[in-house]
Amino acid sequence: MKRTITVTGIASAKAVPDLVTLTLGVETRRATAAEAYDDAGKAANAVAASLRDAGVSDGDLRTSGLNLRADLVWVEGQGQKVTAYVASTNLQVGIRSQSDASAAIAAAVTAGGDDIRINGIEQGFANSSTVTAQAQEAAWRDAVARAEHYASLASATLGQVVSIAQESLGGAPVPMGSMVRASFSAEAMPVEAGESSVTASITVKWELV
Repeated sequence: MKRTITVTGIASAKAVPDLVTLTLGVETRRATAAEAYDDAGKAANAVAASLRDAGVSDGDLRTSGLNLRADLVWVEGQGQKVTAYVASTNLQVGIRSQSDASAAIAAAVTAGGDDIRINGIEQGFANSSTVTAQAQEAAWRDAVARAEHYASLASATLGQVVSIAQESLGGAPVPMGSMVRASFSAEAMPVEAGESSVTASITVKWELV
């Protein structure tokens, strides 16, 4: 029976991100369901229009989630009472120019007024193939180095590769804040690019000779 060794190599590669993904929410609280729903639609349309004016294309705007609910409180002796109706929706926004991100976010906040919510921001890559390939190559080198080390401890050398399995691992979104309220012309808050990373994991099985 041939001896084998199986090793997992893990490595990351970094690059300056070229895509900002923004999650915006619109939430309105009004006396009637119709008013809440109507005003939420108007606010969402105003936010979307401001983003289009800032250079965001239609293909990078996507509505996700729509909710209309009654806001209830418990009143002693009367039970639950409706105090207002709340309508909300989310908008996923892709901003493909890092330099435009701050101005686009500020425009959306101004357009949405007190009804706007910023639920999160994530920086990544419109096309991650190059940085992913770099991470995979580094993971391969890591696997080879580990395997050679363990093989030498076993007084053996690496033979033919028996199998390779790889998995690309991504990073988590970077939260920007749970809520922003504004009824004024918002100043642009800087969005620093920094570096985003892609992590690759590769598991390789060798024969030992």
